[in-house]
Amino acid sequence: MSKDAVNTALGASRTDASQAPADAGDAGYSKDLKSRHVNMIAIGGAIGTGLFLGAGGRLHDAGPALVFAYLICGIFAYFVVRALGEMVVYRPSSGSFVSYAREFLGEKGAYVAGWMYFLNWSMTGIADITAIALYTQYWSAFTTIPQWVLALAALAIVLAINLVSVKYFGEMEFWFAIVKVATLVVFLFVGVFLVATQHPVDGQTPGLSMITDHGGVMPSGLMSVVLVMQGVVFAYAALELVGVAAGETAEPQKLVPRAVNSIMWRVGLFYCGSVALLALLLPATTYSADESPFVTLFSKLGVSGAGDIVNLVVLTAAMSSLNSGLYSTGRILRSMAMAGSAPRFTAKMNRSQVPYGGILLTAGVGVLGVGLNYVLPKDAFEIVLEISSIGIVGTWVMIMVAHLAFVRRAKQGLVERPKFRLPWSPVTEIVTIVFLLAVLGLMWNDAETGRKTLLLVPVVGLLLVVGWFGVRGRVGRQEDLELRKLTAGEAVDGE
Repeated sequence: MSKDAVNTALGASRTDASQAPADAGDAGYSKDLKSRHVNMIAIGGAIGTGLFLGAGGRLHDAGPALVFAYLICGIFAYFVVRALGEMVVYRPSSGSFVSYAREFLGEKGAYVAGWMYFLNWSMTGIADITAIALYTQYWSAFTTIPQWVLALAALAIVLAINLVSVKYFGEMEFWFAIVKVATLVVFLFVGVFLVATQHPVDGQTPGLSMITDHGGVMPSGLMSVVLVMQGVVFAYAALELVGVAAGETAEPQKLVPRAVNSIMWRVGLFYCGSVALLALLLPATTYSADESPFVTLFSKLGVSGAGDIVNLVVLTAAMSSLNSGLYSTGRILRSMAMAGSAPRFTAKMNRSQVPYGGILLTAGVGVLGVGLNYVLPKDAFEIVLEISSIGIVGTWVMIMVAHLAFVRRAKQGLVERPKFRLPWSPVTEIVTIVFLLAVLGLMWNDAETGRKTLLLVPVVGLLLVVGWFGVRGRVGRQEDLELRKLTAGEAVDGE
């Protein structure tokens, strides 16, 4: 029986998520994520260390024009999520873009999309546990504990929560997001109050003079703004989590469009609004990469305990990112394993319907990160951050390529696009792909770190080619086998 025939036997519907899954990797999941979980996963993915920590150094380098960098990258990030959201409404899948790449681009497309995503999150996971260790050592009680020990402890805690059930993941992510949002809301109110009342900050009067009297909008020129684009794109990584989470919700067609549509105004408010206020309150050169811009501001205001509070929030953001990475890669790897393009053990699920095999594989890479923290504690963060940037750009490009193929199928009358659509297709996809590749290419202008990152691209490409030749013999056959099992199971249940 062919794969298409099995899908027909399963009664797979392209528009009704209540039918049996069209992807063998979608079977077996619970539907325990609720509306509040999905909404907070969406906003939590949009707010992380890229804002709470990274905005300081970027504001120092690019000046107030950083607002426009966040806005431009935010628009393209929204296009990516909107494209993914359309495919989710068409057919919800825990395999998310890997499942859609498989359907519209074939197994090679799914293979590339999945392993690029794994590269992104496995490296980001190492960056997260490194960051958590560094943030924890901010408090004197932890300064004597080795960095690698703290990194290992963080990994163990988040891993345990992920393995229990998806409900625990959802709750953890919900409260992590609440902390981040509440902090930004408080800052926005305080910032607007300070600007409106002209309350002195570090002996200076906030307002437009903080920009006009200190070099203008782009004090270091246009190129400085262009060079921070890579870091800004990385700040938006995790927005695609909405697509992965949709496979474990009861009503994805209703929840996903609302969550995706809310991303745009949240990005505008929290990212662009926060950076604009930071630029109006202090000269851009006051901020630095070594300290959260929020700590810098509140310390200048003389607020006692500000450093402790913001450090706790940044720590929360890093824990949230690690939590999301383990969750999403577990689902993506299972979808790949069911088709034969990932190790077979990553397809395994526990009694709580959690794909523990994939989660453990990602955590295993995290353990290597603990070793990196032991060997190179000062350089661990930057090393893995550079590699992860290749993964996220590659993943987003594959999402847009898959959507282009999806739209082409729809024009041929083979599938039906839902009412929730990416606007201006195919121009939107093409422009987004060009922008993402341009951001990657412009990294060559950064002689210190960007060029080293670009030199890794052919290495990653070579590993993908070698890996494909290693798995191609079983790719496809494994999914057919799993779909046959599902068909047999449905037949038994129907008797």
